[in-house]
Amino acid sequence: LKEENAWLKGQIRKQYGDIIGQSRQMQVVFDLVRRIAPTNINVLITGESGTGKELFARAIHNESQRTSQPFLAINCGGLPDNLVESELFGFRKGAFTSADRSKKGLLEVAEGGTLFLDEVGELALSTQVKLLRYTQERCFIPLGGTEELRSDVRIIAATHKDLSLEVERGDFREDLYYRIAVFPVRLPSLRERGGDAVLIAELFLSRLRSRPGWSGL
Repeated sequence: LKEENAWLKGQIRKQYGDIIGQSRQMQVVFDLVRRIAPTNINVLITGESGTGKELFARAIHNESQRTSQPFLAINCGGLPDNLVESELFGFRKGAFTSADRSKKGLLEVAEGGTLFLDEVGELALSTQVKLLRYTQERCFIPLGGTEELRSDVRIIAATHKDLSLEVERGDFREDLYYRIAVFPVRLPSLRERGGDAVLIAELFLSRLRSRPGWSGL
């Protein structure tokens, strides 16, 4: 049993890096990742904060045909609304006061790869409109620009919110919701995952033991 347990841990780490889990709930999620990774459909990852949404987004990218192309991420709730928009779509010189040069947006830089939109539920409605157009047409216009640009980027979004409720409240566009939630994946919290907490604790402990000068347990 010990040998089998060690082998399973090795296989999980080999496939998914720091994503650890042997519980039935996590095996379901792993199976979903394997199924959706080879496709190009947009994915919405939901779950509480700390459940590893970005780790799973990277796993989907790494298991896809886009793995050799960029994986870029942006926290939509960690930046002011206008800055999120300029980061996504880029801007042209003179678009605003401090725009002394043009800058490519993430949708252009991530060409052929994957863009991870963390906390997508925090996007301003004005930015949602522009993102909706991109998901529909695969084209966008940088701030201050006039030329329409095209790019091929897979969207993986994540949120701790219930976006269906946000749609009902009018805080999130229904049409954008259905565009990004083509394949929804819910990540279980640690309290739902049985003995996985022990596996994670063992991983952290093994890392501590490997550090120079470690003299703990």
